[in-house]
Amino acid sequence: MGKGAKNKSKKSKAATKAKALERAAVEAADLSGKAAKKAKKKKAKAKEARAAAEVEVASWSDLLRVEPGFALADIDPASTPGFDGGKKDAEQVMEDLQKRLADLQERLFAESKGGGRRSILLVVQGMDTSGKGGIMRHVVGAVDPQGVDITSFKAPSAEEKKHPFLWRIRKALPRPGQIGVFDRSHYEDVLIVRVHELVPRSTWSRRYAQINRFEQGVVEDGTVIVKVMLHLSSDEQKARLTERLHRGDKYWKYNPGDVDERGYWADYMEAYQAALEKCSTAVAPWHVVPCDHKWYARLAVTNLLLEQLEAMDPRWPAADFDVEAERERLAMTP
Repeated sequence: MGKGAKNKSKKSKAATKAKALERAAVEAADLSGKAAKKAKKKKAKAKEARAAAEVEVASWSDLLRVEPGFALADIDPASTPGFDGGKKDAEQVMEDLQKRLADLQERLFAESKGGGRRSILLVVQGMDTSGKGGIMRHVVGAVDPQGVDITSFKAPSAEEKKHPFLWRIRKALPRPGQIGVFDRSHYEDVLIVRVHELVPRSTWSRRYAQINRFEQGVVEDGTVIVKVMLHLSSDEQKARLTERLHRGDKYWKYNPGDVDERGYWADYMEAYQAALEKCSTAVAPWHVVPCDHKWYARLAVTNLLLEQLEAMDPRWPAADFDVEAERERLAMTP
C-alpha cells in the first residue's frame, strides 16, 4: 500500500478514535470523585482527537484554495501539500482516482441525456512548461472523450479582437453533461495583456470585476468552475527548457519566445498575484498547485476535479420506457 492510500486509512482511524472517546466521555459524565477526573481527561482527549480527525480529512480544495491574505511568494513550487508519498505512491493512488473520475464523468454525461443541465469547467493557467499538457493527458485523458471539450486559447484572432474579451470565452463554455477544459483562459487578459501593456491599464484593471460577474453567471447557469494555477519555479522552468534543447523528440515543444518571456518572470508573478487575489471568489475560488513535481500536479488536479464531481453527485437518468415490457419483448426475439 502506498503512503497516499495509508493516509486515507489514517483518516478513518482518527475519526473512529474520536467517536469512541466521545462515547466514553458521555458514559462517564454522571460520575464523581476519581471517576469524574478520569471522565474529564477523556473529554479533553475526545476534543483533541476530534480536532485531529478534522485536520486529517481536510480536502484538497481546502489545502490549495486561495484565501484572503494569500501570497504566491509563500508557496514552494517544489512542495507537495496533502501528500507525503513519492512519485510511485502517487501513481498507485492515481489508478483508483482515475477510475472514480471516469465513473462520475459518465454519470454526468448520462444525466444530461435525462434532461440534466449541469456541467463542470476546469480552468488551467500557468507559465510555459508548467505541465498543462500533462494535465490534459493524465487527468482529463482518463475519462471518455465524448464527455470532454478542451479549448486551448491562443492570441485572439482578428475577428475575436472585434468583440469584448469574454466573447470567445462564452462561446467555449461546456454544454450540459460536459467537462469543459480551458488550457489558458480569459485570465490571459489580465496576465500577458497586463505584463506586455497590450491595452491601457484602465482597460485591464476593470476586467477583474468583469471576470467575477461573468463567472458568477456561469455558476448560476449550472456550471461548477474549478480554477487551477500551476505554480512553477523559474529554476524548474529553465531545467525543462534545457531538456527540450537536448532531446530531438522535444524540439517540437520548444518555443524561442519562452526565453524572452523569462525576462518578465517577476512581472508575471505580480500579475498572477493580483488575479488570484481579486478573482478567488466563493463561487469560483482559485487553487494554487505546486508543479515542480509533475506527478504531484497531476495528482492534485485529479483530486480537485474529483472532489467537485463527488459533491455534484450526478445520477443515472431514469428509463423513459417500460423496462419490463422491453425485457419481455427482447426475450421473444431470436
